[in-house]
Formats: sequence, structure tokens, C-alpha cells
Amino acid sequence: MLGQAIPTASRTADAQIGVGYSLAKPDYFPDRFPGFAIYGDLDFNLHLGVEAEFHQVYSTAGDKSFERTYDIGGRYFRTYGPLVPYVKAMYGRGTLQYPFGGAELGYNMFAGGAGADFKVTNYLHVRAEYEYQKWISFPNGGFHPHLLTIGVAYHVTGKPRYK
Repeated sequence: MLGQAIPTASRTADAQIGVGYSLAKPDYFPDRFPGFAIYGDLDFNLHLGVEAEFHQVYSTAGDKSFERTYDIGGRYFRTYGPLVPYVKAMYGRGTLQYPFGGAELGYNMFAGGAGADFKVTNYLHVRAEYEYQKWISFPNGGFHPHLLTIGVAYHVTGKPRYK
């Protein structure tokens, strides 16, 4: 007799929340801006999910300028053992504090990125990521920061959904 096992439970989603160190290269300024990131992922199936993130990076030249972004979007990922590479496309809002408090202006933005999470344990993941941003309607041809982020996340496994 041949038979197939019917799954008795499956996950509804996987989630993780993390923090990271970011280094930005804003094309409007000659210096690199260090700072931090907070991110969260919610993965719905084997390859698709959403990500929300916040970045705060600042000038170290003493001119009080900074860049702050909030964005959300989709991500596509694959799993190869403990390695989880991904790409993402996001939309959000960026705020730029001009040098010496000249102005603090906000712009809508698009972002694209690629990175990888590495599963250290079931609950601890480390991340390396590159992100490119395009700020819409920024004067003088636009604003296109590049960011590198190294982070660590707490991974929460979704609750089983019984069939």
C-alpha cells in the first residue's frame, strides 16, 4: 500500500526584528555618515515577505547634518542552509538636515537593496546589506545615498496553523 503523509501543521509566517550599524555615502556630502538601522521582516511563504526599516546616519564633520529614512516594501529571498540571500524594493520618506541647521526637508524616496542573513542559531541571525536610495524631487538632480549595514536580529518563528 502506498500513501502520502498529510501535513498536520504549517507556519503562517516568520518574523525577525534587528538592529545594525550603517555607513552611508550621501552624494550631496563628501564625507561618509555613520549611524544605525532598525529593521523588521515578516515572511509569508517560502520566498516572499515584507520589510520595514529605519535609518539614522549623521555627519561627523561637526556641521550637525543628518539623514533619516523610513521605508517599507517587498523582499524576495532564498534559503540555502543557514544562508538567506535576498533582494528588496521599498518606498518611503527621507529627511535631510542641511549643514548647520540651514533646513530640515523631507522627500519621498525609492530604495533597492540586496543582502544576506546568516542563521547563527534558530533565534539569532546576522545580516550584511547594501541599499541604494533615490530621493524624489530633491533639488539639483536628485539625492542618491548608498548605505552598507551590518546587523543582528532576533528571529521569531511563526505560530503553527493546524489543518
